[in-house]
Amino acid sequence: MSMRPAPAPAAPPGTVVAALRCSVCGDEMALEARTLRCPAGHSFDLARQGYVNLLHASVPKGTADTAAMVSAREAFLRAGFYAPLAYALASRAASGTPGTSGEGLVVDAGAGTGYYLAHVLDALPETTGLALDVSAPALKRAARAHPRLGAAVWNLWKPWPVASGVADLVVNVFAPRNAGEFRRVLAPGGRLLVAGPGRGHLAELADELALLDVDADKTERLDATLAEGFRLVAREDVSDRVTLSPDDVRNVVLMGPNAHHLHRNGLADRLAAVAEPMTTSTVFTVSVYERLG
Repeated sequence: MSMRPAPAPAAPPGTVVAALRCSVCGDEMALEARTLRCPAGHSFDLARQGYVNLLHASVPKGTADTAAMVSAREAFLRAGFYAPLAYALASRAASGTPGTSGEGLVVDAGAGTGYYLAHVLDALPETTGLALDVSAPALKRAARAHPRLGAAVWNLWKPWPVASGVADLVVNVFAPRNAGEFRRVLAPGGRLLVAGPGRGHLAELADELALLDVDADKTERLDATLAEGFRLVAREDVSDRVTLSPDDVRNVVLMGPNAHHLHRNGLADRLAAVAEPMTTSTVFTVSVYERLG
């Protein structure tokens, strides 16, 4: 399983179109040429790269990944440093996900460039994927990440333009966690696969470069947030030790939240000064939840 520079799709897969809803009125949409249109006449054109933007307002500065952040992320992920996480997600998705033996649907909430969703779809050969993300530059890449993938720009904190009960699996990796929408779009018995930084993730880099802290209580807060609608099925930590070149160090910092704070206490200068390889820990916590009711 690896990243593939797929050609831009002519259109989102039919399963994805059927799952999407008009972000103005909530009605079903049909694909006419390269436009998604609902019966009321609201329309959304597909971008040249194959994704569709369903937002109606601009995204506040510092919310969405910029083109520079997306380029850094693609370069870093292509180098394989987070491949163990991608393999773990694919393995979890392939084991015990209901409905994915047929034409199931996986929704990746906060899909970024589609790297993790592409691995999941490789493990589920008859399933299609919907990539949701607030960053249009990220979805330009995601729309090309896999031939069975459709992509839509959306703010995950808002009610999603997705029908209720249509997903067998929701994937959420390093992204906002909207518990109510997770549960709504999942079919009964569907599963939620969440991954985030574990304790000690990039700790050596964080110490050396004075990066933003990883929230030590994030997993506990996640469990509390999901307690009413989900049951925890499994949890594992995926860890490794990696040696990063100076460019890799810059990419891993510039692809995440620290990129919005480069001028905080001289971080940009410290990054520019990195001249030797650095060894650090990668630690990810992968949690599997089952939808209740």
